[in-house]
Amino acid sequence: MELLLAMTGKDPEPWLTSLRQALPDARVRVWAEGDSALANYALVWKPAPAVLRGQGGLSAIFNMGAGVDGILDLDANHPGAIPQDVPIYRIEDAGMAAQMVEYACYATLRYFRRFDDYELQRRECLWKPLEPRVASDFVVGILGLGSLGAAVAAKLASFGLAVRGHSRTPKSVEGVHCFCGEASFDAFLEGVQVLINLLPNTPETRGVLGAKTFAKLGEDAYIVNLARGVHLVEDELMHAIRTGRISGAMLDVFSVEPLPSMHPFWTDPRITITPHISAQTLLDESIKQVARKIAAIESGLTPTGKVDLVRGY
Repeated sequence: MELLLAMTGKDPEPWLTSLRQALPDARVRVWAEGDSALANYALVWKPAPAVLRGQGGLSAIFNMGAGVDGILDLDANHPGAIPQDVPIYRIEDAGMAAQMVEYACYATLRYFRRFDDYELQRRECLWKPLEPRVASDFVVGILGLGSLGAAVAAKLASFGLAVRGHSRTPKSVEGVHCFCGEASFDAFLEGVQVLINLLPNTPETRGVLGAKTFAKLGEDAYIVNLARGVHLVEDELMHAIRTGRISGAMLDVFSVEPLPSMHPFWTDPRITITPHISAQTLLDESIKQVARKIAAIESGLTPTGKVDLVRGY
């Protein structure tokens, strides 16, 4: 069995070691410019256009992360870069759900308990207890109820918060008021005080965090973006914060990464920035998952996590 590894921006050595331990009978190589040898499986992350071109013998392509927009954008921008009729599988969870829950809970509870306000007061040496918020009246909205969104919604509901979720198709999460479809979007947004974005990156979801959405939220709403930078219209968020429509934001993803040093987000005290770390792919768990999926394919089965190219996730 021939495995091809091509992961832009990542040190291949730890991945090679883990792959060889999980699949000792496989021959694994790291792609290099000019490599056109065939492989049975390819493990990729934001691959160069030449990596998969001509790889007609592939049984599957594994996108080594939850977001598949990098490989789908590659196919859109470089026709023929992805072999036709080869299934693409994404990594499912692999330790990401727990990290995402931790991050989303921190961001929400920090705003709910008004720690952001107290931080601003600290800068002015101001000692002033603020009116506490009531959990059952505090509305948190989750955009996207996939595996990550559902885990976040369920955990936040356990704190007694009024949690809502919105998804493209009907979903059910215990303790969460679930909305679905475009027709219910405005009703979902009404009165939301913390809006957490966990949507996939599709043409329909790009720019969803913009002025039209902000206008429908509750007063002094707070934005948490954990999905993709293209979901957020950055200048519209800045305007909404400066005019008081939005009280602040915690952002982990950006349209340009790393975030340029001159970007106004850096200097606004109402915006908290982290460098795309809300849910990092855990190497060993990811490789074990790939090994299980390869075993299923070799047995004639279809593993979970297959990417729907029409939906984009």
